[in-house]
Amino acid sequence: MIIDFHAHIGRIHPERKELLDASQLMTRMEEWGIEKACVLALSETPEGDYLEADTEDVLRECSHFPGRLIPFCLIDPRFGLNHPSMNFAPLMEEYVARGCRGMGELLPKMAIDDCRCLNLFQQAARFNLPVVIDLHSRPLSYGLEDAPGLPGLEKVLQSCPETIIVGHGPTFWAEISGSVSPSERGSYPRGPIKPGGAVPRLLKTYPNLWADLSAGSGYNALTRDPAAGLEFLETFQDKLLFGTDYCLRRHTDREVKIIGFFKTLRAKKLISPEAWEKIAWKNAVKLLKL
Repeated sequence: MIIDFHAHIGRIHPERKELLDASQLMTRMEEWGIEKACVLALSETPEGDYLEADTEDVLRECSHFPGRLIPFCLIDPRFGLNHPSMNFAPLMEEYVARGCRGMGELLPKMAIDDCRCLNLFQQAARFNLPVVIDLHSRPLSYGLEDAPGLPGLEKVLQSCPETIIVGHGPTFWAEISGSVSPSERGSYPRGPIKPGGAVPRLLKTYPNLWADLSAGSGYNALTRDPAAGLEFLETFQDKLLFGTDYCLRRHTDREVKIIGFFKTLRAKKLISPEAWEKIAWKNAVKLLKL
């Protein structure tokens, strides 16, 4: 079995012509041998408007395939009063009652350790909602921000020990290596993975940090230094989640490289069966209590 921890539905901005709905997503899942997929919302935050899909859209589409599509909700840390003491409990309670198993993809243009983000993270723990974060340091219109070495993420992990944070995005995955240059933090670095990376250190230190392998950023982190990538998969097999990030960048007619990558690893027996099963589905089942 394979569970895609990071999929999307919706219309891509700016054209907003091609709608990827639940039926189309299911078609791709069948082609790829994926049994279940977590469907993440984006457009509750204005920064996520490039993909037109909010929590209500996600809940509606997932309702067509119960048991196969797993809805995630999204709440902007600035929602309501835009205040660090805003009470999100009624909204979270409603979303959980309607079937949401996680929160994300969270990508407002804010510091990850902003007091309003910390407030949201702390409340998510009360409802057992793991939070998928997207870290970007490029001058984009979206993405949580952190300094080199990810001190803000570490503050979140320390301040919200009951909250599961699932790391994702170029800046997160660039920090799989030590000595990351400013230009590398916002792109897909090439070449060897150097010792001292923030991501391995934080994964080892904090039980509430997990990692989402989806998108070009996850694929790049695993393939830029093949030997180090394989070692990373085996070392952190209990905290890694397979994902495609399908629909984020017009995948309708494009290869999703992470799928072919794991097929090759399995065919050549470069990944242990135990590690693959955990990454493919067991970790998601455990984390989401499926």
